[in-house]
Amino acid sequence: MQQQYIGSTSVDNGRQQTYSVNSLPRLNRPQEQINSGSRPRHLLNLGEKKSIEASEIFQVTGEDPSKLDKSKYSHKQGAFSTPSSTSNPLLSLDHPFYGLPATLVTNLSSLGISTIYPWQSSCLLGLGLLTGEKNLVYTAPTGGGKSLVADVLMLKRIIDNRTKKAILVLPYVALVQEKLKWLRRVVEGVKKISDPVSQLSSQLPEWRKRHVSDSIRVVGFFGGSKTRITWFDVDIAVCTIEKANSLVNTAIEQCTIDDLGVVVLDELHMIDDDHRGYLMELMATKLLCLQRSVQIIGMSATLSNTQLLAKWLDAKYYISQYIPVPIEEYLAYDLSIYRVSASSSFLKSASQIPSTQSLPAVNPIRMIRPSEYKELRDPLSNSVVSLAIETAKAGYGVLVFCGSRQACQSTALLVHEAMPGRTAFTKDILDRRNDVLCDLRSLPVGLDEVLEKTIIKGVAFHHAGMTIEERELVEEAYDKGVISVVVATCSLAAGINLPARRVILNGARMGRDLISPAMLKQMRGRAGRKGKDECGESFLCFRKSDLEEVVQLVEADLPSVRSSLTPGKRGIKRQGRAIITVRLATHIDAIQDYIQRTLLFHTIDRHALNIMVNSTMDDLIASGLVSLTSTGSYEATLLSQAIIASSLTPEDGIFLHGELNRALQAFVMDGDMHIFYTFTPLQGVLAADINWPIFRREMDALDESGLRVLRFVGVNPAFVNKMANSAKALPEGNADEIRVARTYRRFYMAFQLRDLCNEVPIHVVARRFEVPRGLIQTLAQTCEGFAAGMILFCDRMGWGMLKAALEHMIDRLKAGARADLLELARIPFVKSRTARVFWEHGMRSLSIVAEADPKDLVPILLLAQPKKSVTDGKAEDKYHRKLLLKAEIVVGSASRLWEQQQRLDMEEDM
Repeated sequence: MQQQYIGSTSVDNGRQQTYSVNSLPRLNRPQEQINSGSRPRHLLNLGEKKSIEASEIFQVTGEDPSKLDKSKYSHKQGAFSTPSSTSNPLLSLDHPFYGLPATLVTNLSSLGISTIYPWQSSCLLGLGLLTGEKNLVYTAPTGGGKSLVADVLMLKRIIDNRTKKAILVLPYVALVQEKLKWLRRVVEGVKKISDPVSQLSSQLPEWRKRHVSDSIRVVGFFGGSKTRITWFDVDIAVCTIEKANSLVNTAIEQCTIDDLGVVVLDELHMIDDDHRGYLMELMATKLLCLQRSVQIIGMSATLSNTQLLAKWLDAKYYISQYIPVPIEEYLAYDLSIYRVSASSSFLKSASQIPSTQSLPAVNPIRMIRPSEYKELRDPLSNSVVSLAIETAKAGYGVLVFCGSRQACQSTALLVHEAMPGRTAFTKDILDRRNDVLCDLRSLPVGLDEVLEKTIIKGVAFHHAGMTIEERELVEEAYDKGVISVVVATCSLAAGINLPARRVILNGARMGRDLISPAMLKQMRGRAGRKGKDECGESFLCFRKSDLEEVVQLVEADLPSVRSSLTPGKRGIKRQGRAIITVRLATHIDAIQDYIQRTLLFHTIDRHALNIMVNSTMDDLIASGLVSLTSTGSYEATLLSQAIIASSLTPEDGIFLHGELNRALQAFVMDGDMHIFYTFTPLQGVLAADINWPIFRREMDALDESGLRVLRFVGVNPAFVNKMANSAKALPEGNADEIRVARTYRRFYMAFQLRDLCNEVPIHVVARRFEVPRGLIQTLAQTCEGFAAGMILFCDRMGWGMLKAALEHMIDRLKAGARADLLELARIPFVKSRTARVFWEHGMRSLSIVAEADPKDLVPILLLAQPKKSVTDGKAEDKYHRKLLLKAEIVVGSASRLWEQQQRLDMEEDM
């Protein structure tokens, strides 16, 4: 076997200098060297004590050299070749056929998109798509460039039609935030095409003229966002599913739906989601029923019934299998590595053999040497760590997916311990990693103790238990090549764009459940990305106990996307209530016509569908959401209108109506606990865990006012004591028990919300209640949107006094502080505990902060920081410089806010 030496082959410049030249491994070591027991220099402990070392991965002897795994980091010759714009002019976006402004083309080129793929060109040039006359449904692999097609069609529609608006729908807040940044860079300096014939500005009333703009305004709408921009101030609204549906409802109610030109439904497979899918289907069906000139574009990487979805949306469809870089898929089992494409028969036979017998004599491509370290004796852990270390040492990025937040952190620690010591890294990369640690340390929540250990060796974790700021810093460091290995939960696979040379699945289960075929495809799709790598690899590492399920998983087809209205789901009731409330359909004939435009209509027996519709209407009447008039038409009740206005599900709305109805009888006003309970979001409450001893501790500390709230909402102190003294789970066997359990969970979360509004920092609340601080931050953000919904609910119900009581508290929720700090809390970085420290040091108004010297604010900001780790002098200097930059932002922002306030005061006096 010929020995191969791998030099600096990385196309990711950020990672090329991660290791010094002498520290790179010889990836294909000859068998003679493996057997000799010699240890290469790069694995020696250079002046540092290392606890463990990654096992060696070696080629299996006797394998045909032509079949050996040549994909490791060096198979540029295997890369797919994409025709250039020279050979095919249509692959350049400046081609006249696309009709895009030169500024837009230039912006895309500056972001790395100078040419497009042949499939993208073919798709865009479909008849009626660039003109907005036809809808489109398409599917393409992750990393295959599917988003660009929708972006071009959407921007083309907005640029060519200056009065039209777009809604881009994404399932997760992280995706919305990422897309916002991207689109704002894309449209910078791009102007809409003027239409002198329409003379739009002169025809508009005075109050709307200020909303007319030649530039393209991109705004995000998602839970926890603080934007006060109206529909008139938006050209492209990037939204979560819930916010998008709310915008469409508002446009219908205000008769401005004709302003909508295009709706993009990203991750179209989410229609099948039990909890949120009905909203996506509802939104699309409403637009089809209105028969307006709204172009609907749906896309996903995991669609198997694209033609059916296209039939439903009256759309053209396109199916692409194109992957810009080659991705090789492997299975790692019992320290052996097999190609997925060649391992099917082996797995089938292996899964039928009892565990006491040996496996079939099928040669793996590579093998991982058993470890002498107890931490790596488990074959699964050994495989994951060895594969991750091998890739990181070669200067490439690795994503490791784990089934839980705790598994992410423990795996990150394990990989960190097996990494070479600091002397193996260049000074530049160590300095950049120290900068990341400094950034994390300067966050309000401080530096996580696990990240403090792992980041210096280029390893980090990423999960929902982290704050948004922590996750963003990890993402940025990984994207720049400062961090080599990120260990994440599966949410990252469906979330932001972080590609890797190698993707490793730590087990075939995410949580208790086996990975679905769609999730497996999304995870594997993170391997390799055009412009980052010339190839990609994915490894599914699994245990013997999951062998049979893996056999089925590897060969499984993607499931068909089903309607969220199918029998057994609650979508049909939710949609029926929604269309009646917005008066889209109020008679049985109109309702039947609406149903015929749903996806469900294309997949169910007509007779069964009619029975479902009639049963649903009877159920809505019985629930008090709809009434039947003497003329035979349906009308939404006041309750249904309030539920729609506050963006609640019917089930949540009915529950909340009961809660608020009781509050009207005796709202506890001599304390804040009742308002905190009312503002505690319903979303996610059913999944929240209660630590009963902590619940009892907080309950015992309540004052008399808080105890009255406790009893009033239905929390029994004796039951709390009973649960705290036992290990039993909260009973939830029937509807009544579920309702009671929701009350207890809400009150437990209300304790956390109370602390946040009383200036207790997020990391302290997290420690006090023993929950991840990211979840506490999520609570703080979602409660703002939920509180605004509660105020709308009360307004629609005509409960003016209760509305006034809730409005009094909403500013405190936003600021995370008491009433005396609300003015200071308007300043960026001056929230909660920081605002209180400013107040205590004489910085009690905008004007005082605006006139301060930033250097004088550094000691105050330092006092507001959580207890930080001991650092050396150089790191301490960097830390202080970052605080100075933050202080300069604080002073500048305070100055602008003060000037705005002065102008408003002058206008009022005039």
